[in-house]
Amino acid sequence: MNLPFSPEQMIYLLDMVGIIACAIAGTTLALYKRFDLFGCILVSMVNAIGGGTLRDVMLGRHPLFWMTDLSYVIVITLTSILGQMFFHRHQKIDGMLKLFDAIGLAAFSVIGLTVALSLDAHPIIAILMAVMTSIAGGIMRDMICNEIPLVLQKEIYISASIIGSVLYLTLLHLGVADWVRETVALISIFGIRMLAVKFDWHLPSIQLRR
Repeated sequence: MNLPFSPEQMIYLLDMVGIIACAIAGTTLALYKRFDLFGCILVSMVNAIGGGTLRDVMLGRHPLFWMTDLSYVIVITLTSILGQMFFHRHQKIDGMLKLFDAIGLAAFSVIGLTVALSLDAHPIIAILMAVMTSIAGGIMRDMICNEIPLVLQKEIYISASIIGSVLYLTLLHLGVADWVRETVALISIFGIRMLAVKFDWHLPSIQLRR
């Protein structure tokens, strides 16, 4: 099957989808916390590029991706400003935040995985980079907004990223086309996360007595 764009273009498009989704999620939470214009932009910036920045630093990939392509900063800034124009502080943010977090989780997991594999990283390291890329920005966002990071609670985030990454690597081993691998990973990660939200699935935790 011939696609209208190259694998590199597909990855870039996927990256932008994740960037926009995370910028919206960051702006939504910042608005709820009553941040001003630049505070919202800062939070959306951290949410959108924080994970990818940490990934590139850990992989020794320089210069950082958003420093060589100004479109990332422009897209994040415009998304945040538009979000502030159309969102309202009194709106319930929980559903919106989890939806866009799930989109970012899926997109950035695939991006982190493919970037690591392109640098000949071991599959286990590639999975770790997928997780790092997809959750680190959200952790930084929540910390700035004085929230306990969702991914560090019982919410199903990391496990969804790992499952999707393993599926991707399995299809890669079987010689399946790039776009099929990416589509399967995206759908599985997003689907698992949204099913967890809908049916209130949580990971077990150990309760310690004082």
